[in-house]
Amino acid sequence: MPDFDTLPLWLTILHGLVLLLTVSTLVATLLPLLRETAWWIRIFDFPRLQIVAIALVTIGAALMLGWHQLPGYWGWAALGSLVAAVLYQWFRIMPYTRLVGKQVGDSTLKDGKRHLSLAMMNVLQFNKQSDKALAVLQDIDPDIIMTVETDQWWYEQLKPLEQTHPYTCHEPLDNTYGLLFFSRLPLENCEIKYLLDDDVPSLHTRVQLPDGRTWVRLYGLHPKPPAPAESKTSTKRDAELLLVGKAIDNKEEPTIVFGDMNDVAWSHTSELFRRISGLLDPRVGRGLLPTFHADYSLLRWPLDHVFVSADFKVDDMERLPYVGSDHFPIFIKLSYEPHDKAEQEENCEEADADDHAEAVEKIKEGFEEEDEEEAHEAANPDQPKKELTT
Repeated sequence: MPDFDTLPLWLTILHGLVLLLTVSTLVATLLPLLRETAWWIRIFDFPRLQIVAIALVTIGAALMLGWHQLPGYWGWAALGSLVAAVLYQWFRIMPYTRLVGKQVGDSTLKDGKRHLSLAMMNVLQFNKQSDKALAVLQDIDPDIIMTVETDQWWYEQLKPLEQTHPYTCHEPLDNTYGLLFFSRLPLENCEIKYLLDDDVPSLHTRVQLPDGRTWVRLYGLHPKPPAPAESKTSTKRDAELLLVGKAIDNKEEPTIVFGDMNDVAWSHTSELFRRISGLLDPRVGRGLLPTFHADYSLLRWPLDHVFVSADFKVDDMERLPYVGSDHFPIFIKLSYEPHDKAEQEENCEEADADDHAEAVEKIKEGFEEEDEEEAHEAANPDQPKKELTT
C-alpha cells in the first residue's frame, strides 16, 4: 500500500476514496455468489451494469494514482481483482446485449392470424397520470394487456379498454399487488390464483389466437421484491417463479410467462426458472430494455419480463413511453411458428437433477416462510402485517 504518511492530505484522501471504491466493487461482485436470500445480498443481483461502470472508473483512477507502480504486489493485486470483477459482471450481462445471438428468432411469418401482441405495465399505484397510461395502451393496441399495482381507482381509469378488449380477469387491490387483465382474444379458464403469498395474486389462463384453433397458456406474475419495505428475503419471490416453472415443465403446449418479476434476467433464480420451465428469453441478443427505474437513467435494470416457449418467434419488442410510473411498460409481438420449434429448442437451457432439487427446496422454503408469517400474524393480530427476517 502507498505510504500515506508521506503523501499530501488531498492525495491521501484520493487514495482512500479509490480504495473504498475497490473494496465496494469487490464486495458487490462477490456477495451475489452466496445463495443466501437476505434482501441486502440479493439486491446486488440488480446493478451489474452500474458495478461495471464504477469498476472501470476505479481502475482508471488507480492507474492515474500509480497503483501499478507501488512496491510489492498490492497495487497489481487490487487492479487484477477489479479487472476480474469487470470480466465476471460483463459475462453475466453480455447475453442481454446485441453482441450475442438471439435466443428467440425473428419472425418471418406474415400470417396475422398467428400473431399475438402483449403489453405489460406496472402503473405505480399512487401514480395519478392515468391519462398517459391509457393513451400509451390505446396507441400500441396490443391483443393482451396486464397492468399491476392497480387498485379500484385504476380500474375505473382503465375501464375504457374493455370496449376493445372485452375478455377480462381483474383483481384490483389497494396493497400495490392488484392486477387488471384485458384481452381482445377469447380466454379459457381465466383464474386469479394466490400461489403462495396470501396477498399477491397471479393470472392463469389460456388465450385463443386469431386463427381460431390455437390456444396459448398464459401466466401473469408480480411477486414481492427483496426489499426492506416489502420482503426481507427473496424466498417467496423465487418460490413463486419456480412454482410456475415446475407447472410448465414437460408440458408441450405453447406458453408465455410475463409480468413484473421484481428480478433481473441475469439472476440465478431467473436462469434456474428458464432451465426448469424450458422457456426462452426474447431479451437475449436484443438488448437490456431496462424498465426500472423510469425516473433515474443511471439506475436502471430489466425487471419486467416475457418468457416464451420455443413455439414462438419475435416480430417486435420494445420499451414503451413513460407513463408516470417508476416502471416503463414493455411490449412484445410474437408469432406462433411451431414448424421451427425443434430448431429453437436447441437454444433452451436444460435443467439437471441438481436444478430440480434446488427448485423443490426453494419452493418448500417459500411455503415455510409463508406459514411462519401467517402464524406470526395469528399470534399478533394487532400488529401490522410485515415480512419476517430469516
